[in-house]
Amino acid sequence: MEEQSAIQALAALAQPQRLRIFRALVGAGPAGSTPGSLAALLGVPASTLSFHLKELLHAGLVEQAREGRHLLYRPVLSRMNDLLAYLTAHCCQGQGCAQQPDLSVLPTPTCGSC
Repeated sequence: MEEQSAIQALAALAQPQRLRIFRALVGAGPAGSTPGSLAALLGVPASTLSFHLKELLHAGLVEQAREGRHLLYRPVLSRMNDLLAYLTAHCCQGQGCAQQPDLSVLPTPTCGSC
């Protein structure tokens, strides 16, 4: 991932509503969610949700698909993982951390896309 791309993704997530929307979509996994479901879940008006989804789309963090009469939004998990890799690429001056966090306490994703 290039620096400018990382900045764009981080800027999109640096807004509370967009972060909540993105986290909800990550929670939905590859199945995604409709704007109506997201609005109900998060208590966000449709017009506000539309604006924030557009920003997340522009940053490449979500994708949009049409299924019948409905729009479906899905997280781009590969982009999220690329961003995390970019942020941690030079951890501890490239030598590996002396103290690694215990990742065994974190839930293991079951979607197979992460």
